[in-house]
Amino acid sequence: MERKYERIGKFLSACDEMIGGKFAYAEIRASEILKTIAASEDLTALFSAVTDQFDYISAKREFLRFPAEPGASHGAVFLPSDRGAMLAFVFCLLVEIDGGALRLNDFLLRYFYEDGSYTASYSLFVERLIRPFRDIVRDCFPDVDRKALRLGREEQAELDAIAVKIQDERQRLASLSVGEAEKHAGDLMLSEAYAAAGRGDSSAIAALMCGYGYFLRAIGGESAESEALFDLIAE
Repeated sequence: MERKYERIGKFLSACDEMIGGKFAYAEIRASEILKTIAASEDLTALFSAVTDQFDYISAKREFLRFPAEPGASHGAVFLPSDRGAMLAFVFCLLVEIDGGALRLNDFLLRYFYEDGSYTASYSLFVERLIRPFRDIVRDCFPDVDRKALRLGREEQAELDAIAVKIQDERQRLASLSVGEAEKHAGDLMLSEAYAAAGRGDSSAIAALMCGYGYFLRAIGGESAESEALFDLIAE
């Protein structure tokens, strides 16, 4: 039972990361949500039930509407009133985003246009689709106490400390005299490690930071601060 709740908790955390995250990492976050669904028998059963006989093609025509006027460049999203249809619709959208069939940047500016900004449009997207998607699933499992899913106070304090150090390391990396490509590669590893700390995935943290250690040595970017981070993770 505890394992069941832990897996549902990871799904909720993955949704939280997508809601609170940046547009640049949206596709990664969508993939993480789908992975947590696949890892949970209960969630797999839920989404199998709501997508059974769900006509996604017809749903897109119904819920994604575009003005008929010539020259119109922005449409609108009309969300399903049925909670099951809402889950199925958003799930299918995430599958399309993850598979590359739906270009998120085009989709945002087409249906969630907000001042021409990807950041603002993404914020509107997650608030209108991902947040209610998460909340409906949480309501389906009222016995899940997210506090009970955490690793324990001592372990959680360690994860919180690691998360803070990772954010500090991201700032340090941004100030190094290396190319933008190198900074982007390093920040991607750190961002994923930060997300792993948020969901309590210590194995992912260790793997990502192992790779980051090799990355730092390759660019000559090691420091006392980075060594302190690695020491904290090793503990």
